[in-house]
Amino acid sequence: MEVRDKLYIGGAWVPSTGTGVIEVVNSATEEVIGTIPAGTPEDVDRAARCAADAFGEWSTTSREERSKILERVQEALTARTVEIATLISQEVGMPFTLSNLIQVGLPVMSFSAAAQLATEFPFEEEVGNSLIVREPVGVVGAITPWNYPLHQIAAKVAPALAAGCTVVLKPSEVAPLNAFILAEILDDIGLPPGVFNLVTGVGPVVGEAIASHPLVDMVSFTGSTRAGKRVMQLAAEGVKRVALELGGKSPNVILEDADLSAAVPAGVAACYINSGQTCSALTRMIVPRSRLAEVEALAVETAETYKPGDPFEADTRLGPLVSSTQLERVRGYINKGVDEGATLLTGGAELPEGLDKGYFVRPTVFSNVTRHMTIAQEEIFGPVLSIIPYDTEEEAVEIANDTVYGLAGGVWAGDKGHAEQVARRLRSGQVEVNGGGFNPLAPFGGYKQSGIGRELGKYGLEEYLEVKALQR
Repeated sequence: MEVRDKLYIGGAWVPSTGTGVIEVVNSATEEVIGTIPAGTPEDVDRAARCAADAFGEWSTTSREERSKILERVQEALTARTVEIATLISQEVGMPFTLSNLIQVGLPVMSFSAAAQLATEFPFEEEVGNSLIVREPVGVVGAITPWNYPLHQIAAKVAPALAAGCTVVLKPSEVAPLNAFILAEILDDIGLPPGVFNLVTGVGPVVGEAIASHPLVDMVSFTGSTRAGKRVMQLAAEGVKRVALELGGKSPNVILEDADLSAAVPAGVAACYINSGQTCSALTRMIVPRSRLAEVEALAVETAETYKPGDPFEADTRLGPLVSSTQLERVRGYINKGVDEGATLLTGGAELPEGLDKGYFVRPTVFSNVTRHMTIAQEEIFGPVLSIIPYDTEEEAVEIANDTVYGLAGGVWAGDKGHAEQVARRLRSGQVEVNGGGFNPLAPFGGYKQSGIGRELGKYGLEEYLEVKALQR
């Protein structure tokens, strides 16, 4: 068992001012695999003061020096890939082969991109008689979720450090152990004391203390829309900058002339990735009523290849959900779908056969879902696909946009130009056209209640910069 009994504050491992301990559970076995400190507002205060003290010197270091440090983080993460992937597969449940590629690969890319941006980004430009200068916003409070734990940490910490900001990080208490590895790496490479601080704990205590602390200049939060609203309320008291990456109920519009043999299996995969525990998962498959039967058959055939099981077994395509709370939530939504009249094609709320330990759920597909059903409107965060038929293309776009969210989407068509035309009509921050792959340098973020601001690439770096005009 991994016992973490100290926080990382001011360049040192220090005990919490509190005595609380939080257990970390293996989502596949339900065994306790580690413990972390339950941090306090006093811990946050100490971390924020250290970050504020370190800001002056760190913000004036050369971009080349910051770039070299970020490169060393990238190298150290790469060297510990297997260790980190194993840990996150235990914490979250993602199959190990995918954890290597995604849960570690994306953080490595974030630090690599930030290292490059630190030297290449145009921090200054001339506009008439003004010199426009982009300066670090200050102390950043980063509050991150459990589903892609290290990726979401890296998507905030890497650009914040590249911009010259200092950081107070609160990782999710559900999957926090990977954050300690990053803290070890930053300590080992000699990051100046106070530039990065780690305070673990629960959101209502540590997260709220970060969002409301007077020395925190900006809060970057990823998580549920409900929690994001609370962060925004607290930050508003200090008129802090806020970046929010929140929930999604993303549509996947399949047009009449699409190649169903490609579109439907890809759509199921885009719904089920990380057992559906993905904010940008394409959970609503919007399909022509004339081709509904074909779509249903392909979706069921594909879904039934997603065998739930041990994340470390080679043939596992669907790991467990992260916790018992999440399992009951997802099973509740499946029952709700049945109760409201959707057609259950495969899966269901019953636990998978032969899996008496772990938070496993059956890969589930509903059809004949209407746009106003609960499973078409609320984020489920599990492997539950809703197939919604439409009669006209105009109706398909209306259905796609008919939620409070706007994070991601997809469009499939036989003609790529036509697909792009429809993609432009979707009110979301990213849209996959005919299965276009995820780009870690493209801006990631949403419209409407999916959030404020963008992460990744130069767009993510800009979030951590203030703009000053020097009139000359």
